[in-house]
Amino acid sequence: MERFGFCQTPVGTLKIVQQGEAIVQISLYTSTLSNIYGVQTTPLIQLAIGQLEEYFTTPHTTFQLPLAPEGTDFQKKVWRALCEIPYGETRTYGQIAKQIGHPKAFRAVGLANHNNPIPIVIPCHRVIGANNMLTGYAYGLSIKQQLLDWEIKHKPIVSSEIIL
Repeated sequence: MERFGFCQTPVGTLKIVQQGEAIVQISLYTSTLSNIYGVQTTPLIQLAIGQLEEYFTTPHTTFQLPLAPEGTDFQKKVWRALCEIPYGETRTYGQIAKQIGHPKAFRAVGLANHNNPIPIVIPCHRVIGANNMLTGYAYGLSIKQQLLDWEIKHKPIVSSEIIL
């Protein structure tokens, strides 16, 4: 049974969908919340909402959620690689293609990014063009830039003390 809930964020209202015991989709919801019927929030959806709210209010660098995105084996390989990109950093489509063992598949990586059903949690916004320019994002380049700017601004500073 599919259940869903909503989260208000600086980039808009996100719809969070759960099937079974995992999150399967997060999408930008464009209708008005007053028209929503049948919201079936669960403890897992509440956990996802809480972690998304933390992402947008504190330097929340990781998500701890069970995910089950639907896609091809190649797409899932790309999405796993995206989850390895550190908070506040970027990689190019070509770098992701090389990382997953398909160095010439940078366009296919771009298509997998476009079809990512769980954005933000699976951070496809951290992938940029070979020229270090923003390219493609399902919800528009302004939202992609907003997410990257947020992460860069709130990236935890790692410091070390040198004792001689």
